[in-house]
Amino acid sequence: MGNPKIRLGMLALWVLLVVIYGLISFLIAQGVTKADRDPQEEHPSDYNLVFEDVEFASRRGDIALSGWYLPGEDSSPHLIFAHGIGSVRSGDNAVELATRMVDLGYNVLLFDLRGHGSSEGDKVSGGFFERWDVLGALDYLVERGVDPSRMGLMGFSMGAATLIMAAAEEPLITAVVADSPFADASDLIARESARKTPFPEWMMPIFIPTTKLMARTIYGINIGSLVPEKSVAELGYPIFVIHGLADDRIPWEHGQRVAAAAEEGSSLWLLPGVDHMDAFLTHPDEYVERVNDYFESRLR
Repeated sequence: MGNPKIRLGMLALWVLLVVIYGLISFLIAQGVTKADRDPQEEHPSDYNLVFEDVEFASRRGDIALSGWYLPGEDSSPHLIFAHGIGSVRSGDNAVELATRMVDLGYNVLLFDLRGHGSSEGDKVSGGFFERWDVLGALDYLVERGVDPSRMGLMGFSMGAATLIMAAAEEPLITAVVADSPFADASDLIARESARKTPFPEWMMPIFIPTTKLMARTIYGINIGSLVPEKSVAELGYPIFVIHGLADDRIPWEHGQRVAAAAEEGSSLWLLPGVDHMDAFLTHPDEYVERVNDYFESRLR
C-alpha cells in the first residue's frame, strides 16, 4: 500500500504544483490583457493641421473612445487609422502620415483604441473587443453623413489585424491597408506574454493552454478566434499588406500569410532591413505613394 505519509506528501506536492501552475497562468492572462497608457507623442497642431476633438462609442456601446478628426476635401474619401497595442493615436509617426494623406485630400480619423490614450477601458484584447471600436469609428463617420463606401481602413500591428477582423464583420468596408499585421494571435502569445510579464519566453508554452482558457472565462477574450488570415478570406476584395523583413516583433511571414489568404489582386510590400512598423519612417515618399495608389483604386 505504501507509506501513507509519502502518499500524502506526494498529493500535497501535486496540489501545490497545480496551484502554482494556475497562478502563473492567471498572472500571464492578467499581464497580456493589462492596458498600458502612454501620452500622445504628437499633436495635429504640430503640423498646422485643422482638427476637431471627437468622442464616440464603440459599436458595443460599452466604451467611450477619443480621437481627432482631420478634415481634408469634402469630396474625398475618409480614412480610419488604428494604432498598435501599447501605442496611441499619435504613435509611430501616425500624425505625420495623416498629414501627408490630408495633403492629398483625404479626411482622416485618428482615435485611441480602448485601454489606450484618452479612451475608456482598462483591458486590451488583441483585437477581440477592439474590432468593435473600429466599427464604432465607422458608425461615427456615418452619423456625420459620410458615405461608407468611400471609407478606408489603415492599421498598424495589432491595429492592422483588428481592422481585418472588423472588416470581415462589416460589408460596408471595401478597402484595408494593413501595416505589420499578425496572422494568428496564438502564434505570438508566448512572445507577447514574455514581453508583458516577468516570465521568460522559454517557459511560456506550458502555460499557454490554461492562459487562453482563463482569458476566455475571466475576461471574455477568445484568443483562438484572433486569426486575421482566416478573416481576410471573407472580405471579397483585395487589400494592401506592408511588412518589414527585419521585424523582430511580428515576423514578416505573418504579413505574407495574410496577403496569401486575401482576395486575388491583393498586394504585399516587403521591405528589406525594415523593423516593426518602420516602413513609413524609412521610406516615407514611397509609402505614401503606394498607400494612396491603393486607396485611389478602391475609393475614388
